[in-house]
Amino acid sequence: MGFGLPASMGAKVGHPEKMVWCIDGDGSLQMTIQELATLVQDNIAVKIAVLNNGYLGMVRQWQDLFYEKRYVATPLSCPNFVKVAEAYCISALTVKTREEVMPAIQQAMAHDGPFLINFLVEPEENVYPMVPPGATVAEFIEQPKKEVSSWQRRSTPL
Repeated sequence: MGFGLPASMGAKVGHPEKMVWCIDGDGSLQMTIQELATLVQDNIAVKIAVLNNGYLGMVRQWQDLFYEKRYVATPLSCPNFVKVAEAYCISALTVKTREEVMPAIQQAMAHDGPFLINFLVEPEENVYPMVPPGATVAEFIEQPKKEVSSWQRRSTPL
């Protein structure tokens, strides 16, 4: 978390001929949002897709799936990412419906510079695959299951 934008910038600088996308959550982007200035200053044409659900998404998903939706310190108060990007002279737009997704991506890809798309997503939409808390990457969950796994049974709080 907080690594997506700087890593994408490094990838683009290392391979300026490649199309580079930063796919970031709203909380993660807020940790390095000042790097928007670097994108402009150094003309680094990274495209940014913000998955904006108003939560620290990974932690909220853990709280949802493993801790009976006891949400603690995960809801976020986010800025208007489009206005922030525009304040840095970065073209940006917000996507609210599925029908807007492809035209927005095409617009970003056709743009000759950095571009930010603020995708408003359902607050409790989960992302898979995911690694459960305390597990290894080898124990990732590929998709939701109806049955309770042995890992979940031994990890359920008393």
